[in-house]
Amino acid sequence: YRYIDHRNRDPKPFVWTKSADQILASLARFLNRNLDSGH
Repeated sequence: YRYIDHRNRDPKPFVWTKSADQILASLARFLNRNLDSGH
């Protein structure tokens, strides 16, 4: 609970640093790399 108490004392909103297109492109690269791994 110490972490939550600390964060609640000075809350900051979450800020997206990438666009949805950038996130989806990254996800596509990850999935292609892992689906083609042969495992």
